[in-house]
Amino acid sequence: MRYLCALKDLVISLIASTVIIYSLNIVAGFKGADYTFTNGEVFIIWILMAILVNSCLKR
Repeated sequence: MRYLCALKDLVISLIASTVIIYSLNIVAGFKGADYTFTNGEVFIIWILMAILVNSCLKR
């Protein structure tokens, strides 16, 4: 049962981090900024954002 809860938290944090990253990029694009990320940069930002979201879920 604990594995399912941990898996659920992992999936939620990964999906939420993806939504947050791309929504910030889209909003910045509407404001006139042009941000381009390489695959490695996106991966590192995605993992760090997932860790942040996961730590917020624990509270």
